[in-house]
Order: sequence, then structure tokens, then C-alpha cells
Amino acid sequence: MKVMIIGGFLGSGKTTAIQKISRQLSDAGKRTAIIINEIGEIGLDGETLKSPGIITEELTSGCICCTLRISMQYTLQTLEEEFKPDIVIIEPTGIAFPGQIREEIEVMGLSELSFAPVVTLVDPGRFGTEAKEIPRFIETQVKEAEILGINKVDIVPAGIVTAIEQMLTELNPEARILKFSAKLGDEQFEDLLIHLAVPGIEKPPQKKKNSVEISEVSAHSVLYTLASCNLNPEKGALLVEESLQSIRDQVKGISPYFIGHVKLSLKLPDFMVKGSVTSSEEAPQVEFIPRKNEKLELRLLSAITKIPKDRLIGIVESTLEEKLRGTDTSFEKKEQQHQDTLTKISGITKRK
Repeated sequence: MKVMIIGGFLGSGKTTAIQKISRQLSDAGKRTAIIINEIGEIGLDGETLKSPGIITEELTSGCICCTLRISMQYTLQTLEEEFKPDIVIIEPTGIAFPGQIREEIEVMGLSELSFAPVVTLVDPGRFGTEAKEIPRFIETQVKEAEILGINKVDIVPAGIVTAIEQMLTELNPEARILKFSAKLGDEQFEDLLIHLAVPGIEKPPQKKKNSVEISEVSAHSVLYTLASCNLNPEKGALLVEESLQSIRDQVKGISPYFIGHVKLSLKLPDFMVKGSVTSSEEAPQVEFIPRKNEKLELRLLSAITKIPKDRLIGIVESTLEEKLRGTDTSFEKKEQQHQDTLTKISGITKRK
């Protein structure tokens, strides 16, 4: 079983990259499983990564490089026994330390285990080009990587990409740097697949760090089930966009230069709308996806730097409830059940 760890800060494009990589591996006949780690209580990207023949499992309410080690071990052991994957792709939460995840997996006693090079994705438009401007936990992600993928080069000026490349080289001169657009799946992105095919390099053990504490990130996720709802695609997209704009502006009033990720998905009978915003300066990105949905719901996951959690909860929930009421939508907030870590991980082979 080969393990691919693809990390990177919140909003760096991990889910898009993993979606394309997993499909190519599956099409090539590789039995592929994906473990998605969300810091909030509710998973959101598992739906996005579902695909025929690919197993997905979500681990929530913490970070697998520190607080969810037992959950990760149980999940990997169960996958190995029941699905026997050729490749397991791990998408850590955006504040995780990918090198530390590899160290934890190495001592789990899994049979015939190998690793691809550890990858950290970087969004060049997200932070300044001076190393001193980068939060300490992002610097650790960069230094632990064997491959640094500068993503989203299709929407960032070439001069900024070059400056980020120079900065990354200073932080981690040993890493291979690739520049691509995972969204477009360009030729440079195909090079990432080639480099993932070679074995990763074992590094000396590092001092264990708690990524949640170091990151100073507050996280909150919430799920609303919808009963009566008359939203059409245009109104649904507007609801998502306006909700994200309002949350961004309110958070900006508390933390003017915040970074993080707010992800929102709206599922209605014949379509899904997904949206996200990643910083105080970014406009919400909204995507419309035609698809049939059995459950009607609104999900939000937020993880933002330098804002008290109680303030974040208040902003998120009051905004969503106000917007839903404004569309005459009947809704109910679903309370989260904090179950025992191991009992939450079930039904792995059913999510194909």
C-alpha cells in the first residue's frame, strides 16, 4: 500500500488536485482510497471527491498530525483489511504538518507500506513574498515537503509566481518545485503525477508539534437541513455568494488581514452550489454543479486565523440563518454528536 500525503494551507487547492490525481489513478487500474481530514465537526469535501471505484473516508473534529492519530491508524488498518488499496491519498486539514503525518504512519505497523514524496501545495496569491510574513505553521509545511507545488498559476501574475518560487527555494532548497494549475490539469500538473510515482525520502524524526495550537486558527462547521425551499440555480448561487461576502466582511472587521478558508455548499434536488473565500481581500468563488441530491442541506466549514471562536460561531450562524429566512426557506440546524473517535469511523466500504 502506497501512501500519498498532499498537504498545504487552507484554500491552496488540495481537493481539486486530489480529485484529478485519484481519477487518473483509478482509470489506470489502481485501487484508490482517500482520507480527508477536516478540522471542523462536519466534513464537506467528501462529496466532492466521491467517484466510482474510489473509497473516501472523512476524519473530522481535529488534525490527524496531532489530535486524531488513533482515528487515522484505525482508518488505515480498516482500509488495508477490507479494501486492500494500492494507493491511499491523504488530504490533511490545511493547518496540518505533512511530514509529521508520515512519521506517525511509519510506526503504525502496517504491512508492505511505502510512501510517495510528501507534497505541500502553495497558493502564490495568498501571502507576501517575504518569508518573515508567513505564519510559522505554513513555514513548517513548506520545510517538510519533498515537492512544493505552486498552484493556481493560471490566475496569478507571473512576477508573483517567480517571487514565491524564490522564497520557497530559500525556505526549502532541497524540495523540487513544480508550477501548475490543478484546476486546468495542465501539462505541468501532469508532471506532479510523474514525480509522485517515485519513492519518497525518509527524513530524521522531528520534534512533535501541535498544529492546532501553533496555527492560532479558530474553526467552526455547521449543517442546516432544508425542508421547503423554492430556490432556483440563480437564487441559490446568490445565497451562497452573499453569505460568503457577509461572513468575510464581518470577520475582516475583527481581523483585517485574516487568512483561512470558508467553504459553503448548498444541495437542492437538481443542483449543488459550492462557494469559498480564503482571505480578507478575496472575492467569493462560486461554482454551480447540476446533480441530483437526495438530501436538501446547507453546509459550511470555516477555519480562520486570529478570531475568537465564539465570535466566528456567532457570525457564521447568524449570517446563514438570516439569509435562509430571507428566501422563505424552512430550515433546521442539525446538532453535532460528539461520539467516540473509533465509533464514528464506520461504513468505509459503503462509500464508493
